[in-house]
Amino acid sequence: MTVVGAHAHGWWIVLHLLLFVFWLGGDLGVFYSSRSVLNPALSPGARAAALGIMSGLDLGPKICLVLFLPSGVTLTALDPHGATLLGVDLFPAWSVVAIWAAALGWLALTIADHRTHGRFPVVRRVDWAIRVGLVAALAVGALYTLLAAKPFGVTTEPRWLGGKLLLYALAIAAGLGIRLTLRPFGPAFGALTSTGSTPEVERALRRSVDGCLPYVWVIWGSVLGAAVLGVLKPGSVL
Repeated sequence: MTVVGAHAHGWWIVLHLLLFVFWLGGDLGVFYSSRSVLNPALSPGARAAALGIMSGLDLGPKICLVLFLPSGVTLTALDPHGATLLGVDLFPAWSVVAIWAAALGWLALTIADHRTHGRFPVVRRVDWAIRVGLVAALAVGALYTLLAAKPFGVTTEPRWLGGKLLLYALAIAAGLGIRLTLRPFGPAFGALTSTGSTPEVERALRRSVDGCLPYVWVIWGSVLGAAVLGVLKPGSVL
């Protein structure tokens, strides 16, 4: 790798790490804001303001999740140890550009769905299909990397990368679980703002938000685990 290539590789590593930081930090902010949304001692207006903050913070992790994929592919393409399969370069320059273009399209869908709060079902359905497809594809890639005798035709033992792919797929799947669990939240919060707090409304709000906690913990664990694997690369021979 040339000096210029080494510097480029370093900057892409910085971007990848920043995505980890903002993903986890944004998620922590969403969790903290959700406590105010669920607080019955606050007025509906104050809880609506907390919900607005929560929604604004939630966009950051969504952006990081999407950009994590093309940035990771770029790092793989620039890796000085190479990545081939059956003697063929896995990520030539044109494929990296194509993946970035596809990811930016997915990012546009993600931002549009977030800002419109799901008012356009076709956008949400396409985004959902992309995520389900990615979970399946990443799981296959992860299992290949973990189980193949010589993954990607290299001898550097990149099985850590298989673990990282699996954790990324797990984080995406957990996000889908959150979406399903939050479906009752909108009608319940609408009832709160229109008719005020009742025991039934409070139970529905808490059940939908707190029901997401197992998925949230999975995402936090996956993000932290992927960061550890990416930095330490356990078992690799470089």
